[in-house]
Amino acid sequence: MTEAAQEQERSTFRPLAARIGTRTRKVPLWWPLPAGILLGALAGGVYGAVSTPQYTATSYVIAVPTKDADPMSATGFAQAYSKVATQVAVLSDAQVAAGVPVDTLRAGVRAETSPDAPMVAISASSDAPATATAMANAVARALTTNAAHAKKDTHVELLRFTRAVKPTEPSSPSAGLTTLVGTCAGGLLGGLALLLRPRRETGHTTPTVPAPAAGEQRGGA
Repeated sequence: MTEAAQEQERSTFRPLAARIGTRTRKVPLWWPLPAGILLGALAGGVYGAVSTPQYTATSYVIAVPTKDADPMSATGFAQAYSKVATQVAVLSDAQVAAGVPVDTLRAGVRAETSPDAPMVAISASSDAPATATAMANAVARALTTNAAHAKKDTHVELLRFTRAVKPTEPSSPSAGLTTLVGTCAGGLLGGLALLLRPRRETGHTTPTVPAPAAGEQRGGA
């Protein structure tokens, strides 16, 4: 390619590059904030729309000391039984009544207790309300059965306090809530990107005054 052709090609692309640079400079400096809010709201809304609702049912058991036991020991045994409730020994006995395998019980059942009351809350989560109810009741029944085997040694009896009832509303967050959370998260990330972005050059240069020549300095003096 000759020099004339190269010069013609450069002269063709100079206006295009200038227009692109001008449009880039016209983009607002705060664009990461609305972009983050929009993307976060979109991601949260999509997640809430496509995720399967989860239902949670809770059954309660209570530790009751026998006549030969210290009444204060019931609270300690309730905390111990809350840890035993999600072990394989209990879940394997509950899988038949729950109608689900042990792995499903291990993933969907949790046990909690209060340091002030000898009561254990057994909660089960599932995408079907009837399954969640059956899981919670089955684990509570299996836990009381296992506790009865050690009653002579612990002097504490574990009794069913309340049965789990079929939930009517999902316990998982709704699409509106996930959209709100996504919007907040996107706004936060957009704000961080706005703070950490590199500053754009203004394009202005400070004029400099040339230093006078040595002859001019002597003449002025």
